[in-house]
Amino acid sequence: MRIEYLKLAVGNLAHRKTRSILTMVGIFIGIAAVISLISLGQGLESAVQSQFSALGSDRLIIQAKTAGFGPPGTNTAGMLTKDDLEVVQRSQYVRVAAGRLIKFSSAEFNGKTHIVGMASMPDRNEDERQVVLEVTKPVIIEGRLLTTNDRYKAMVGNKWVGENRFGRSVKIGDKIKVNNRSIEVVGILERSGNPVFDEIIYLNEEPYRDLLNIPDEYSIITGKTDNEEVVDLAADAVTRDLRRSRGVKIRQEDFTVQTSAQLLESVGKILNVIQAVLIGIAAISLIVGGIGIMNTMYTSTLERTREIGIMKAIGATQAVILSIFLIEAAVLGLIGGAIGVALGIAFAKIVEFIGTYALGPGLLQADISFWLIGGALLFSLCVGIISGLLPAWQASKMEPVEALNA
Repeated sequence: MRIEYLKLAVGNLAHRKTRSILTMVGIFIGIAAVISLISLGQGLESAVQSQFSALGSDRLIIQAKTAGFGPPGTNTAGMLTKDDLEVVQRSQYVRVAAGRLIKFSSAEFNGKTHIVGMASMPDRNEDERQVVLEVTKPVIIEGRLLTTNDRYKAMVGNKWVGENRFGRSVKIGDKIKVNNRSIEVVGILERSGNPVFDEIIYLNEEPYRDLLNIPDEYSIITGKTDNEEVVDLAADAVTRDLRRSRGVKIRQEDFTVQTSAQLLESVGKILNVIQAVLIGIAAISLIVGGIGIMNTMYTSTLERTREIGIMKAIGATQAVILSIFLIEAAVLGLIGGAIGVALGIAFAKIVEFIGTYALGPGLLQADISFWLIGGALLFSLCVGIISGLLPAWQASKMEPVEALNA
């Protein structure tokens, strides 16, 4: 008998095809937005987790507290120094630590000048250099990596070849001017997907300091412990030692010490907040869609008053009338949800394709799971049922005589 109700409900919706489609617009727009935003958000979170996992769980990241948002070394409230690096290196549980400079400077090439990022590589010893190489994992596609003996030589990001702001591609052996000093390009890196780091210039630390006139500062210090089991103890030891050497009290630190796990957790919280806001915006479309279904079902009740009266006159019970109208509302929600899922997957994949083309593989990807699809369909079904409940109840309560005389 329930199959007959379903056939009748689907037939009624098909008879009012245009109205049914318009009613579903709010539902499938909302579901499409939710599917695409959640899948892209989960994909981005997975990519970020993958990037931070590459850091290793035995790492410490020490930075100066900043006065605003930006890359390490910008808006610095209390900068890190060479003395801080030595303190970190002497701290308990820290096996090796290395400092890096990450700044922006003007660079001239092919007669054009632009502001680009510049990052230093440790050149004091191989242990410090290895700490940075394990984190950055530079992949050379042309030329070679910097060595500790290189002076005014550089590796450059992938944006320096092909698509770039300087008019032509950089080649091995070309010279880039920074503060009127020529730097020879010895290596070109593989595309990373990070727009800033794909246009960055990598130099060894001492020539970097000479070029930008930075005698003592560090933007970031990375420490490595013997194993991940002591990383929290190392973080406490470094915090205590830096607090003592910099002469600051507890909760007045002008620096931060984070483990890679803590850094990942912080980034994850930010991503979750952003995703929640976006989903909240998309949910407005679902509310509008639900109101649309309710409005359609009320209109349908008024239009079919005599039909309801005839059905009751020939023996249809309140439960039968209620079931038919609820099934109609549920079908509207479910079909709208199915269309929304299809559109959401398509949109997410298009964004993933564009992101892969623009930023490189792995950074922006759509993570579409069975549970996400199933949850979206179930949610759209519930929206339909809830929206149709009141109109269906009103239809089922009609008296046969009143309905026939309407």
